[in-house]
Amino acid sequence: MSERSFFKNRWLPYWLLLPQLLITAVFFLWPAGKALLQSVQRQDAWGLNSSFVGLANFFDLFRDDLYLQSFGTTLIFSVAVTLIALAGGLLFAACADFILKGSNAYRSLLMWPYAVAPAIAGALWYFMFNPSLGIIANALEAIGYDWNHALDGGDALLLVIMASAWRQIGYNFLFFLAGLQAVPNSVIEAAAIDGAAPVRRFWAIIFPLLSPITFFLIVLNTVYSFFDTFGVIHATTQGGPIQATSILVYKVYETGFLSQDLGGSAAQSVVLMTMVIALTFIQFRYLGARVHY
Repeated sequence: MSERSFFKNRWLPYWLLLPQLLITAVFFLWPAGKALLQSVQRQDAWGLNSSFVGLANFFDLFRDDLYLQSFGTTLIFSVAVTLIALAGGLLFAACADFILKGSNAYRSLLMWPYAVAPAIAGALWYFMFNPSLGIIANALEAIGYDWNHALDGGDALLLVIMASAWRQIGYNFLFFLAGLQAVPNSVIEAAAIDGAAPVRRFWAIIFPLLSPITFFLIVLNTVYSFFDTFGVIHATTQGGPIQATSILVYKVYETGFLSQDLGGSAAQSVVLMTMVIALTFIQFRYLGARVHY
């Protein structure tokens, strides 16, 4: 039987919701509406004059080979970042769950990367892999691999994937650790008595119990890889070399701020927003049905 809350003042719930509704309207609905309007207009570089062009901006986008190439780059980048960040967070959480001494220090160290801004994370990885001064680039050269993300597109893409995933591991670690500590010991002990090895206990019992957290993190990490990795790419490769690391969100910046094509940039924003909404719907439709709460 459900319980219902009552307020003496009938307007109090609306006043409590008002701040969140204002934030949503100012920081999401208004910019999204503005992008939709600009995507069907063509403006001058100063945004003072505009004319209605219908879907011409969208047709121009899909005739651009570099823009189509950025779809493939975004797919590889987002899948790799999501998988590495999730696997890393789960691995470190499983290790932290078994540590008895110094566990607080271990957990604090793993959470620090999430407190680092994306641009700072990108700068840190840039210096570590700098072909001339970077300690890791020099170590790779010592074992015979000539690392140069300024010239090699594969190296550049790998660098931005590692930097983006590293920053997100701490966030995933927190949720996985909380989930692991909520698993009842009696269930694990019963499996151990039945002869299940530790690896089998993890995949057959513990991991299915983590499915709500895993699903939640898949959705958030996918959104993160599409939107919040702009700072990492801008600080490390700036989309290069030769567009090798130019994912969709960075193309929006290049078209709007560097090429001064505001209509084309707005059209790219609409395409990107539609893709993320569709992906989130697919995840809830197909992955959400497999989650056991």
